[in-house]
Amino acid sequence: MTNATANLLYSKEHEWVLKLDGNRVRIGITDYAQKALGDIVFVENPSVDDDVTANESMGTIESVKAVSELFSPVSGTVVTVNENLEDAPETINEHPYDAGWLVEVEVSNLEDLESLLKEEEYEAFINEGEE
Repeated sequence: MTNATANLLYSKEHEWVLKLDGNRVRIGITDYAQKALGDIVFVENPSVDDDVTANESMGTIESVKAVSELFSPVSGTVVTVNENLEDAPETINEHPYDAGWLVEVEVSNLEDLESLLKEEEYEAFINEGEE
């Protein structure tokens, strides 16, 4: 694995989660996912105030290779959307762990975070898939 950050939690659908203040989290896709997708050309995020459900689709991401669903790693309400991605979706390829974040969600149940993978578990998960 390349640029994973130890403070993040990860889903098996290759999204990362950064815990912010209170029940708020920031969500993005991992470096592994953006490399697998290739050049990202469009992102369809949910809107502010939309409810999202853990492990269910919350939008799509389109690359030169394919269109893939984005899965929410947590349940809650979208409170912020990274609007910069509308004009510059390639930011995800360039900075998947900072400027390329997707949405911020007010988590309805913080126990959702306990089901996510820590960095070393995510690395092991990826390595299993590559063997």
